[in-house]
Amino acid sequence: MSNLIHSSEAVLRLNDPNTVFADVRFVLGEPSAGYEAYLQGHIPCAVFFDLNTDLSGPKEIHGGGHPLPDSAVFAEKLGQAGIDEEKEVIVYDDQGGSIASRLWWMLKHAGHEKVKLLSDGFSSWSQAGYPVTNEPSRPVHTKFSSRINDSLQVTITEVKAGIGQEQRVLIDSRIHDRYTGEDTSKYQKAGHIPGAINHYWEEGSPSGVFLDGIQQRERFKAIPSDREIIVYCGAGVTACPNVLALTEAGYTDVKLYVGSWSDWVSYDENPVATGEE
Repeated sequence: MSNLIHSSEAVLRLNDPNTVFADVRFVLGEPSAGYEAYLQGHIPCAVFFDLNTDLSGPKEIHGGGHPLPDSAVFAEKLGQAGIDEEKEVIVYDDQGGSIASRLWWMLKHAGHEKVKLLSDGFSSWSQAGYPVTNEPSRPVHTKFSSRINDSLQVTITEVKAGIGQEQRVLIDSRIHDRYTGEDTSKYQKAGHIPGAINHYWEEGSPSGVFLDGIQQRERFKAIPSDREIIVYCGAGVTACPNVLALTEAGYTDVKLYVGSWSDWVSYDENPVATGEE
């Protein structure tokens, strides 16, 4: 079953009491922009989740730029948003699925299977003439019971242990010049985890529309289907669209390194590779 839903199908769920739309728009470097856009107009009854305050926990020396929030705190926020185990959640953003995929993954990690990404995003929804409102949502609070599935993520120890293992594939989801180390502006060290290959996340949603499973399979055709795949990015957010893309492509053993590069380089002893693998 696909994890994607197009606006033309999603609009039919607007009045479904068992469907919750979740707006996850966010602009990196402009932390208030997503919520301001939500206030200006959103899908009717959509609830808003902020990447920094709802989908991330406090930063520490280690753990990366967007560590996971406490699972009980996250479950409480889901309940306040009207999400329980019976509701289907349709997540959307206006950034090619890069932010909404983080909520998609977090819901999966929390044990919630009924979640889909709006594949064509909010702009397409609006341009199609589907309903948009600036009325605040008033969700009926409920209780969300987490069933954490830690098989969907790996620790830094597991990443280290997997370096050089043929049965594991490590994917760096960042733009190419950050992967190679040519761009030194973002973190204290530039480059990638040794052995990682580069698949920039945005190649999975050109023009802001998320590619379907067949097209995603073509992107990753060089990766055997029986491999364990570990995906990372800079801070654990834009790796998520690649996790979703790989899942759509039919890969069944895909894991997120939540801490990602920002966690990796917080340890001075960790090796760093530059250039092409």
